[in-house]
Amino acid sequence: MQAETRSASPHRGVADIVGAAVLVMILCFLLLPIVIVVPMSLGGARFLTFPPRDLTLAWYREFLSDPEWQEATFYSIKIALLTTLSSVVIGTMAAVALVRGALVGKRALTALTLAPLIVPHIVLGIALYLSFTPLGLSGTVPGFVIAHTALAVPFVVLTVSAALYRVDRSLELAAVNLGATRFQAFRLVTFPLIFPAVAVGGVFAFLASFDEAVVSFFLSGVSTKTLPRKLFENIDFDISPLIPAVATLLMAVSLAMMGGATLFGRRSRPAGEPASP
Repeated sequence: MQAETRSASPHRGVADIVGAAVLVMILCFLLLPIVIVVPMSLGGARFLTFPPRDLTLAWYREFLSDPEWQEATFYSIKIALLTTLSSVVIGTMAAVALVRGALVGKRALTALTLAPLIVPHIVLGIALYLSFTPLGLSGTVPGFVIAHTALAVPFVVLTVSAALYRVDRSLELAAVNLGATRFQAFRLVTFPLIFPAVAVGGVFAFLASFDEAVVSFFLSGVSTKTLPRKLFENIDFDISPLIPAVATLLMAVSLAMMGGATLFGRRSRPAGEPASP
């Protein structure tokens, strides 16, 4: 037995080293293009160069002072905020129905709710364009909000459902037995317990809308463009460091919001509760 253990341990060590090396190569392959974008946004040349010969913040100043970029940015923020609000309401209600309700065909309803995570966005973009154009919703705020809500709701459903499974249902039943209605029991007992998950789901919904490019490409009009749509439009006509500057700002916003959501989730977790994987 000891001989077999000794002979197996060297092979296991080699497998661990190979697995770690493969993981490092995959991470470098995924992260290296993202890391390169940051110094390229600081280049002083008119066109993209790497490594940059001189460093400047002129492209960030151009982005912040250009009226077209400002309009696209505020338009994306407005749509993202409205999408977050609608996604949190719809996603929370859907999660409560799927977790707490006794629904017929619950698995099918769950799969249908999470379908936007699986279906390619280009397929959704074409379908939404063909559906929204006859209704006059293409290039409008309601059209963007409806489309982005459909894409963002699954993130809220997943986070809120995970929180609901951790909440003891007997707390709700105790509130009902003490005279509270179902809605009062949810509002006063369950919702405060799952609020951190609702907030994290809202962050995911905001980022899903703010960074959405494919569906926005099909729904954008001539004068109504989201920030990712404007970014792709400039790539076609002007390859300058302004493009990586905007991409760097988008990454910074995403990282900041995700970091804030992670810290909020950790501080709001009850003492002794293990971190979710």
